[in-house]
Amino acid sequence: MKIRLLTCIAFLFAIFFTSCKDTENFKISGTVTNSGKIGKATLYLADSTGSRPIDSVAIVDNKFEFKHATPYESLYKIGVAGRIFDVVVKNGDHITFSTDLNDLKHSYEISGSDPSEKIKEFNRISNVYGDKNSKLSDEYMAKSEALGHSSDSLLKVYMPVFQKNIADYSQEVLKFVDANKHSLAGFYAAASLDPIKYEQQLIAYADDIKDDLKENPDVARFKHQMERAKPISVGHKAPEFAITSIDGKEVKLSDYKGKYVMLDFWASWCMPCRKENPNVVKQFGKFHSKGFNILGISLDVEKKNWASAIKSDGLTWAHVSDLQNFEGPTERLYQVEAIPSNFIIDPQGNIAAKNITGADLEAFLNKTFN
Repeated sequence: MKIRLLTCIAFLFAIFFTSCKDTENFKISGTVTNSGKIGKATLYLADSTGSRPIDSVAIVDNKFEFKHATPYESLYKIGVAGRIFDVVVKNGDHITFSTDLNDLKHSYEISGSDPSEKIKEFNRISNVYGDKNSKLSDEYMAKSEALGHSSDSLLKVYMPVFQKNIADYSQEVLKFVDANKHSLAGFYAAASLDPIKYEQQLIAYADDIKDDLKENPDVARFKHQMERAKPISVGHKAPEFAITSIDGKEVKLSDYKGKYVMLDFWASWCMPCRKENPNVVKQFGKFHSKGFNILGISLDVEKKNWASAIKSDGLTWAHVSDLQNFEGPTERLYQVEAIPSNFIIDPQGNIAAKNITGADLEAFLNKTFN
C-alpha cells in the first residue's frame, strides 16, 4: 500500500510540474563571461536572417535571461558584441547558453534544445571549411600582390583546391543532413548547399521530410520549390516543346528522339554564357561525331544581336528562340531563371544531366561516349 501511495504521489507531482511549464513562450538564459569589458552589454535576439531584431536584454553580472514567444519552431540568431550564435527554438523550450567574450574562436555551450546542439555541430563543419578557404584566399592574394598582378597560371593552381574544398564541405553537409533530416538543424544545413549542383539530393530530401516541420514557412517554401523542380530534374522525361529556329522553321524536341541533345539556354548579353561558349564549341567538336547534339535556345529579344553572337562565337549547331527573354514559353516550361543553363536529354527522352559546364561537361561526355 505504501509503495502504491508513493507512486501516486510521484505521478501527481509529474502532472503538476508539467502543467506549470510555460508552453506559450521559450526562455533562453545563461552567462556571457567578460561582458563587462564592453561596458553596458546587451544581448539581442534576431530572426533567421539576422536582419530583424526581435528582442533584447541587458547582461547584468555576466548573466542574462529573456522570454519570448515564437509562432513555430524556427532558427533565431543571438547577437552580442558583434558575435552571432545560432539557436533553434520552439515554445516550451528552456535553453541555457554560455560564451566567453575573451574567446577569439567564438566558441559557446548550449543545452535544452536538441536542434540547437545539432546546429552547433553543423557550424563546426562550416567553420572548418570556411577557415580553409579563407586561408587559401589570403595565400592567393598574397602571391598575386607579390607578382603585381593577377595570374591565370596562379588561378589554375588555386581554383581546383578551392573547388575541392567546396565539394568536400558539401559531402559533409549531405552526411549531416541525412543524419538529421527530421530536424530543423538538418534543414538549415541543407539550405547551405548549391541548389543547382545538388538539386537531385535536395529533391530527395524534400520527399523525405514531406510530413515534417509543416508550420515553418521556410520549410514549406523549400518543399514547394522542390516539388516544382521535380518534373524537370534528372531522371524525368523532358517536356516536349515547339520553338522557332533562327531561319524561321519550327523545331520540336521530338525531332531529336533517339539522340543525345543538350538544350543550351544562353543569350548574347550573358557574359558567363559567352565565356562558357568556347568550352561548348570544344566539346561539340570532340563529341558530335559520336552522337552529341546541341540545340541552342537564346533568351535574346533582338534577332540581330542573337545572330551576331552565334557568328562571333562560332556556334555551328542548331539555334532557336522565343525572343522573349525569361518569359518565353520554353524558358517557363523548363523553369529557367538564370543562364547559362542546360539540360542533356538522352535518346529515350529523359533528362540525363542538368546545368553542367566546364570540366564537368567534358567529364560527363567522356563517360557517356567513350
